[in-house]
Amino acid sequence: MVSIVLASHGKFAEGIMESGQMIFGPQKDVAAVTLTPDMGPDDLKAKLKDAVASFDEQEHVLFFVDLWGATPFNQVNGLLASEGHEDWVMVTGLNLPMLIQAYGDRMSEESAAAIAKDVFTEAKNGIRIKPEELEPKEAAPAAAAAAAAAPAGAIPEGTVIGDGHIKIVFARVDTRLLHGQVATTWTKAANPDRIIVCSDGVASDQLRKTMIIQAAPPGVHVHVVPIKKICEIAKDPRFGNTHAMLLFETPQDALRAIEGGVPVKKLNLGSMAHSVGKVVVTNALAMDQNDVDTLEKIKAKGVDFDIRKVPADKAESYDAIIKKAESELAAQSANK
Repeated sequence: MVSIVLASHGKFAEGIMESGQMIFGPQKDVAAVTLTPDMGPDDLKAKLKDAVASFDEQEHVLFFVDLWGATPFNQVNGLLASEGHEDWVMVTGLNLPMLIQAYGDRMSEESAAAIAKDVFTEAKNGIRIKPEELEPKEAAPAAAAAAAAAPAGAIPEGTVIGDGHIKIVFARVDTRLLHGQVATTWTKAANPDRIIVCSDGVASDQLRKTMIIQAAPPGVHVHVVPIKKICEIAKDPRFGNTHAMLLFETPQDALRAIEGGVPVKKLNLGSMAHSVGKVVVTNALAMDQNDVDTLEKIKAKGVDFDIRKVPADKAESYDAIIKKAESELAAQSANK
């Protein structure tokens, strides 16, 4: 796995490393190196060398630096020139989108150079303005402009694309639906071309729907549909080449979709918010008796469960989770 050094003036590197872990989970072979006012260039160089020496993987190292031309840049540049291996690479302009992209890429990429190319684009894409009309308009390449101008008619009903069966690459129950952990870590792990939020409530709430669509990660289309619609999509042969991530707000919505023919084979339980009458089962899951009964019905349909917030987490035991929920609910009932 490619190792990563974050280098900055002050504690910026430490802070962004902590932010990245909140979204992507704990990361191995990542170090923050900070330049403080009492340090000289040689002190910083020594800290950079110590950081690399602490890694299991020292042949492939990606350095993220805050500013081009400043002291952290100069010291990393010197290391690359004098002591660097062939696959030691530096990228400046450190921001959170590039770090998250790197975390995702290094699960599959073995080269720091390959990851650097990806994060360069992601770092720029992460800079946006709200309201969007204030963003400078970049000239579209001629080929892209021509493609955009070409008419795109609707695909006739009954058309079979691919094998005619939608591919559910990931399905998750998450009270927050599409947020940072989903848009970054799970999107990179599952590699969908569409994220479909399946919720009657959100589909009828234009504000929430708009906010979710605007949270789409680069290159992935986001749709918000009611449960009835996702059941229709699952049977529509025009979606045969679609690789979809499905997000459900509740296990009850997931059960309705599965009963309606949506081919979910594994369901990730990421977040179930606490409310009155529910018991806290883990730091991310709270359940009442209806939730327990619903999950058991889903299990009876042959669906496996993946219980974790992010891919880096260790999956928890479904049986242990249900047993704890039933025990806590029984205790709650006895105390009333």
